[in-house]
Amino acid sequence: MIGGGAWGTALAQVAAEGGDTLLWAREPEVVEAVNLRHENSLFLPGIALDPAIKATGDLGALAECGALLVVTPAQHMRAVLASMPRLRVPLVLCAKGMEERTMELMHEIARDAQPEAPVAVLSGPTFAHEVAAGLPAAVTLAAEDQALGERLRDRLARPWFRPYLSDDVAGAEIGGAVKNVLAIACGVVEGRRLGLNARAALISRGFAEMTRFGLARGARAETLAGLSGLGDLVLTCSSTNSRNFSLGKGLGEGRSAAELLADRRTVAEGAFTAPVLARAAAAAGVDMPIVAAVCALLAGEASVDAIVERLLARPLKAEGV
Repeated sequence: MIGGGAWGTALAQVAAEGGDTLLWAREPEVVEAVNLRHENSLFLPGIALDPAIKATGDLGALAECGALLVVTPAQHMRAVLASMPRLRVPLVLCAKGMEERTMELMHEIARDAQPEAPVAVLSGPTFAHEVAAGLPAAVTLAAEDQALGERLRDRLARPWFRPYLSDDVAGAEIGGAVKNVLAIACGVVEGRRLGLNARAALISRGFAEMTRFGLARGARAETLAGLSGLGDLVLTCSSTNSRNFSLGKGLGEGRSAAELLADRRTVAEGAFTAPVLARAAAAAGVDMPIVAAVCALLAGEASVDAIVERLLARPLKAEGV
């Protein structure tokens, strides 16, 4: 596992049931806690970790692993992968977002930084603490190479953790990236007390935006309607366990984005993805008004009330448009 945050640690807990698992963490205190006390109290408190998980602060120590699950934040993935020697083992990408500078998805970054490594994507509706506790969950595991996908599935599958195979790598990543931005919008609805009707409408219309953008980028509609798209969207748009939803809730309550993002040890990926996604949508000729509204809020360009009024004043149209 490359990344010792909550999600990397939770995935290490999943993998450890199938054998020895090595977790790379940037923070020395995480390495010490995992190795000496079998816990990650910094990012995943209250979870007793499998003793089969060993931690290291040395990326080079991962060279002998049979596969690498990359769980670093999206904006750091290129630098982390480029800092490693030339890899030929599978890279399973678990971050959700788009790179700010290039507008690339994670699998495109991985192929640039490690061109000889096979690539897969793991994404879906998962809160780290529930997965680490062994509560039931299901995810999309996308790989263009079916044999690779089957090998990875068999290594990671547990009675309570079910990977469903797909060959639509782009679709799995687009769902995860777009839902983070839409979760901010749903948090705003919660924080502004606009009601459950408004949240349901936003999820539905947000899913329409996700689908338009995904199809324009080569994704398949059934992938976007699956676990890594609609499934993840529903989860993160309905709980303060979502970092992105919590960020939006704070915005809806009148706090500034700068204040909300300043003191976060964990990353709300949607805050970084929103402006990149808006640029990519414009480049593809895709209309994404909810994404544009989130961008305006994060940039402090208008108040919540003004942005809501702007969305509600859009021309009426047929639902499929």
